[in-house]
Amino acid sequence: MSRTYKATGINLKTQAFGEADRLVTILTREFGLIRAIAPGARKHKSSLGGRSGMFVVNELLIAIGRSLDKITQAQTIKTYPGLAKDLGKLAASQYLAEIVLCQALSEQPQEELYELLNEHLGRLEAIPITEVKSIFAHLAHAVFHLFANSGLTPQVQVCCLTQSPLIPDFTDPKAQVGFSVSAGGIISLQALERLRKEGDKGTRGQGGQGGQGGQGGQGGQGGKKQIPISPLSSPSPLSSPSSPAYETIVHCQEIPVLSKKLNATELAMLQQLPQPEIMPNAANDGWSSVEQILRLYAQYHLGRPIRSAALIDSYFAANHDATV
Repeated sequence: MSRTYKATGINLKTQAFGEADRLVTILTREFGLIRAIAPGARKHKSSLGGRSGMFVVNELLIAIGRSLDKITQAQTIKTYPGLAKDLGKLAASQYLAEIVLCQALSEQPQEELYELLNEHLGRLEAIPITEVKSIFAHLAHAVFHLFANSGLTPQVQVCCLTQSPLIPDFTDPKAQVGFSVSAGGIISLQALERLRKEGDKGTRGQGGQGGQGGQGGQGGQGGKKQIPISPLSSPSPLSSPSSPAYETIVHCQEIPVLSKKLNATELAMLQQLPQPEIMPNAANDGWSSVEQILRLYAQYHLGRPIRSAALIDSYFAANHDATV
């Protein structure tokens, strides 16, 4: 059995290891996420120094180790020098790397995820310095496609409650729709209000059922009814032989939590995200709101905050000419 293997991968995380080595987390086409030691990478003249940097793509020869594998050869085939030259682009790239690190699997091919990440890193790098605000558009586009690739596509065309299409209404400046992270996408505010009213009616209706009013509404989100227990079920010790035994079945219909409201422009932007190319209005200020929505969605499904997002917020807050 060979003690080495070849892989093509992009470095997503690096950290110091030992006196002069570097531990690199790499997304590879062939084997998914791997962690390997780059021996001597922190030495001044090491050939692995630059090759073990962030967002460097290498063809690798890796030796299998007892606990950690070791990079024995690395040939760089692609780099993204433009990302390191702009703090906003670098933060956005790290933002995507955090998501990919949570999504990627080990010991399984991850070619689609590998290609998708490289595609969007290239788009971030290519943003002109005069269009810095379009980072939000490119970031939202990338996050949407990463979650679509993982099977968690946000629903942006139809209401999650009614499954009816929601079309941006540019004729009404007050027109809004909602976005619910827990529901998985956009929702009609009118449908949400109807659901709440039905929940309130259910709560009041259950309140008058003597002795059970304290339990009836479940916070306005459900109702209950009693049905006879099947004859095969054991009767309750408290029930008399002449009366049928009953058990209570509680049916809860959750009311989605509203995460954010969108105006017509923001809804139109959100609905453009499934397209393969970024939109011509990428520098529009509304993209920051769309990115915030996708950020909430990502953090909900990843179960953790995206730390690099705070760096993006600080960057745009500090650059007043780029603040959105």
